[in-house]
Amino acid sequence: QVQLVESGGGLVQAGGSLRLSCAASGRTARTYIMGWFRQAPGKDREFVAAMLWSGGTYYADSVKGRFTISRDNAKNTVFLQMNGLKPEDTAVYYCAAVRDTSTVRVPSGYEYWGQGTQVTVSS
Repeated sequence: QVQLVESGGGLVQAGGSLRLSCAASGRTARTYIMGWFRQAPGKDREFVAAMLWSGGTYYADSVKGRFTISRDNAKNTVFLQMNGLKPEDTAVYYCAAVRDTSTVRVPSGYEYWGQGTQVTVSS
């Protein structure tokens, strides 16, 4: 079992930055694929970014160049640095983990989910 706890959400003005954290517990969490998804009211959950245990990264086109995913394997923590935030980035952001998947961009490819953290970007 892997437990995920997100933190770092909040209210920020357009153009600002936030850093989300996701602390993972569990013996083998550091070898898992870690992903970030978001869900705005009335919309489907959508892929934001993912990172393989090897360090490879994936990003949604909408956040490429503005968001950066990273991980600290010693602390079993994954981060999402969000710069240049826009009002359309407003959503609940979820951390997710899976041992292995060929579909890192799809929510159904993940086994474990955090409770989510709200990010609100004002214009």
